Amino acid sequence: MTAAFMDLVDVTIVNIAIPSITRDTGASFSAIQWITAGYALAFAAGLITGGRLGDIHGRKRIFLIGIGGFTIASALCGFALNPEMLVASRMLQGATAALMVPQVLSIVHATFPAHERGKVFGLFGAIVGLGAVSGPLLGALLTEWNLFGLQWRPIFLINLPVGVVGLVLGRKFISESRAPKALRLDLMGVVLVTLGLLMLLYPLTRGRELGWPVWGHVSMVGSLLVFAALIVYERRKASRDGSPLIELSLFRVKSFAAGIAVQLTFGVGLGIFFLVWTLYMQMGLDWGALRAGTTGIPFSIAVSAAAGISVQKLVPRFGRKVLQAGALLMAAGLLFYIWEAGRYGMGIEPWQMALPLVVMGVGMGLIVAPLTDAVLSGVPKEHSGSASGLINTVQQMGTALGLGLVSVVFFGAIGDDLAPDAVGPAFVNAFQRSLWWVAGVLAVIFFVLFALPSAPRVDQEGGDDAGAPAPAPEPDGGITEEPALTH
Repeated sequence: MTAAFMDLVDVTIVNIAIPSITRDTGASFSAIQWITAGYALAFAAGLITGGRLGDIHGRKRIFLIGIGGFTIASALCGFALNPEMLVASRMLQGATAALMVPQVLSIVHATFPAHERGKVFGLFGAIVGLGAVSGPLLGALLTEWNLFGLQWRPIFLINLPVGVVGLVLGRKFISESRAPKALRLDLMGVVLVTLGLLMLLYPLTRGRELGWPVWGHVSMVGSLLVFAALIVYERRKASRDGSPLIELSLFRVKSFAAGIAVQLTFGVGLGIFFLVWTLYMQMGLDWGALRAGTTGIPFSIAVSAAAGISVQKLVPRFGRKVLQAGALLMAAGLLFYIWEAGRYGMGIEPWQMALPLVVMGVGMGLIVAPLTDAVLSGVPKEHSGSASGLINTVQQMGTALGLGLVSVVFFGAIGDDLAPDAVGPAFVNAFQRSLWWVAGVLAVIFFVLFALPSAPRVDQEGGDDAGAPAPAPEPDGGITEEPALTH
């Protein structure tokens, strides 16, 4: 959970500190783009590979390598001497996060029996909600405090003590687990999935800055051909030696396939919302970093509270209806926000945003935690790393697609040559327009959720662990992993 929180915070903490980084380092606009995009690209490109490495070489081992590397990369970011060093360090951060993050879900899946996993995924959902808004808030506080005259650097250096604690406690308390049968790393699969993701995400990340060049569209179309080649190759690889990078048989599990589709679509919605929300408050309403950061606190609290309740109390009783109610609540919160933005215009206050944000937060909490459980519930343990990597990757892909769409749905509603007094109203209008798109995404999610089982299955693993007692603690405080189950 420490690792998951560090990653979520690091994705969002940088945006708030960009003005400070620009002033201190003299970074160009292109360099600033790469400080955020470099992390996202390296992270997304390495997630599936990182998950598979955990299956093969041990999830605890790869997790510790990842969290250690992430901590070192954070130090390099904090002490970067120039923009180029900061960009390179951010890409290293993303690459090491790709080793660390997939192991979080796969370790949970391998360590806890099915009847206990709901509690853990409830906690995971709460961490997701906390991390989503804590990044901007921490970034605002650390930048404004200017600790020891370091300006923006503490936003990265704060990871050092957290990473060291995570490394020490992870080594002591996490038990080792890996796929029960010997697997080999599929190098051609790694090349194809990395190439396909870069061909898709790089043009989306840089497209607006470069004026949407022709080569960007060619690259995105070409990525579809690479993914098609990947599917053909992985199918042959599975039949030849049983060690594909992506276990395509997972998509025969209806809950997994539907959950992946929801993750992708949900990522698109979140990618659009969080960026336009920040732009609306800081550039449209001209709020300071701290005021914008604290506005999100009600949202964060609501997500965390709803996530814990949804998995432990609501889903066992109401099944997928809980997730569908979450989608409807998020859409209702968005519609209320659209009305408020139009009603109060430039005079809107943070307290007036609290109610729609709470409604949206409760809705998000009802989705994120049980969705993860639903996606992984039918996955055999030997493929949990690959499945976890896929879950994270499609969410990242969705977020990148959402960020690409922002240039169309948000900046498309803002004229190029606005008078100073027209900037604010233009941003308000663009914000409202963007939220209509996010509400549409949530309507799609509502209907896709019908593909999930209507009621949760208590026994997801062949009946072996549905009623099994919890694993007994080892003398050193670790947890004894359950024996591999036959599927």
